[in-house]
Formats: sequence, C-alpha cells, structure tokens
Amino acid sequence: MAEEFPAAKTAVDEYHKIEQEMSQPEVASNPEKMRKLGRRHAELSVIVSAYQRYRTLNDDYEAAKEMASEDPDFADEAKRLEAELPEAREKLRTALIPRDPDDARDTIMEIKAGAGGEEAALFAGDLLRMYTRYAERRGWSCEIQSQNGTELGGVKDVQIAIRAKGTVAPADGVWASLKYEGGVHRVQRIPVTESQGRIQTSAAGVIVFPEADDDDDEIEIDPKDLKIDIFMSSGPGGQSVNTTYSAVRMTHIPTGIVVSMQDEKSQIQNRAAALRVLKSRLLAMKHEQEAAEAADMRHSQVRSLDRSERIRTYNFPENRIVDHRTNYKAYNLDQVLDGDLQAVIDSDIQADEAARLAQADKQ
Repeated sequence: MAEEFPAAKTAVDEYHKIEQEMSQPEVASNPEKMRKLGRRHAELSVIVSAYQRYRTLNDDYEAAKEMASEDPDFADEAKRLEAELPEAREKLRTALIPRDPDDARDTIMEIKAGAGGEEAALFAGDLLRMYTRYAERRGWSCEIQSQNGTELGGVKDVQIAIRAKGTVAPADGVWASLKYEGGVHRVQRIPVTESQGRIQTSAAGVIVFPEADDDDDEIEIDPKDLKIDIFMSSGPGGQSVNTTYSAVRMTHIPTGIVVSMQDEKSQIQNRAAALRVLKSRLLAMKHEQEAAEAADMRHSQVRSLDRSERIRTYNFPENRIVDHRTNYKAYNLDQVLDGDLQAVIDSDIQADEAARLAQADKQ
C-alpha cells in the first residue's frame, strides 16, 4: 500500500508530526504558530482521511478474499469491497493533487461598476448583496473596507474582506470558492432609469485576491517604499463622513499599487487596514507571477490572469445565469442574487479539478 501511494504515507507522517507540535505548551500558547500549523493540519487531513479509507478497504478486501474459499459470506463481502475500491482509490488520487496553497486563506474582493453609468453601479450593488448573502450562508463574515456609492443607491466601487471563522480545511476556505469570481460580470435588464422598456447591457468588474496574514513573512514591505496621503472621508455623492482627516491613501512606489481606506474610525486603524490590503495585493501578484511562470494557470479552464475576461452573464428578463467558462446555465437568477451561488461556483471548482487531474495524469 505504501509503495502505491508514497506521497500519502509522507502526508500521514507530517500530519502526526504536526499534531505532536501542536500539543507542545510553547506552541499551544503561540496563536500565530498555532494558526499556521492548524492550516497545514487541516490541509493534510483530507489526504489522511482518504488514505486511511482506502487502506482499510484494501486490507478488508484482502482478508475477505482469503476467507472466501471457506465461507460464501466472505465471498460476497469480497465482491462488495472490491466494487468500492476504485472510488476510494480515485478520491485518494484526487486528494494528492497539489492544491492552491492559498485555498484556506480569507479573501479581499473589489467590485467596480463598469460601462453602463448608473445602471452599472446598481448592478455592482446587486453583486455586493449577492456575495454578502452567500458569505452569510457559508457562515463567513463580511467587512466593508471602503465604498463609494451613488445617489440612487448604487455602488461605484467597494472593497470587502470575507473571512471564515476559525481554522478550516482548504476545500472550505473562502479563497477556495471565491477565487473563480474575478473578471467581468455582465447584466442584461431594463434599467430603472429606462422609460421605454428597452433592455440594456452593462457590466461590473470583480477582483479577488487572498488576504495575507499580519505575520506573513512571505511579503516584506520597506517603509521607504510607501507614499502615504491623509484626506477627509467621504460618502455617497462626495458628502463628508466626518470632520477629521482619518482616511488613508497608501501608494507602493515600486509597483504603483494604490490602496485607499476610510471606513475605520481613526487614521491609525485605516493605515493598518490599508497596509494589510497592500500586503495581500503584493502576495497575490507574487503568486500570480509564480503560477504564470510555472504555466499552472494555463491548465485551468476557469481561472485566468486576464481580469478583463467576461466570465458570467445575468439575464433578468429570462431569469437566467450563464457561466461562460464552464457553460453552466440555470434559470434561477433571483435565487442566485439572493446568495444561492453554490451550484455556479461548484461548476467552476469541478472544471478546475478535472483540468488539474488531467494535467497530473500527463506528468
């Protein structure tokens, strides 16, 4: 068994080693260390569970086969176990395919109104509500970090942090599901501002990237590389939110990345939040460059580095939603916009897993 799946045996050994580390008092009292070990432990648990299931089935099958000549009941048992082995083997093989190392991370999402004026801003607001309600269904928290609205209640642009509660397995991580949402979302409907009843097409762009941990040592930012501007917070229509200069605009000079933060109550809090988002952006940029160099992205049918790619259409007259990457189509748009998004996301996950499995078979 160990010779058939040596990588699984290695994972089991690492899993038990991590459990021993986590039981040490000096580690248990260090939240940052526990979080990192807990994330890796959750990642390995999927492999360990699949490996143990397959090994138990295989051992039971060999034992039943050996006893089959003496007892017909064992012959029947051997046939049943033999029938279950291929599925268990495939689950283990799938579990061993390297996952996106960021799957267990939380996520920063930006939604920006595109072409279409006020209608595009209203649609961006619809997307914000859709993702907020989806997060609620998953038991995740949503924190609006910055938002610029319109007089009619639309959203010009908004940035939100979506976070899981506690340590989760990679498959249940926020990034594992929401990483497929980046791209252009197109809407077809009769705008509230349209008096002739004509259907209009507009769009909103979504950008997602995994959130970096405060103690993440993969990205280091030199304070000398930062240009920080302080300004007064503003709300919908440019109105002042408060009378203090608490909003922060942080520019990373080497890359030109700009992060603005105004939703916290103090300049210090906004500065800390902006730095965290900047760190997350730099981490995402680093991982995208590594993935592109390794050609990993080209093997995925659903994730693209091209943020201008149209990924989904929301057709209101027909109550239809279409994912253009997987050809997923359903006529429950009203439910999807209310947060019932899982079936759409699952189509992306399944297509991505199939592509990674096919690539693994070639290697």
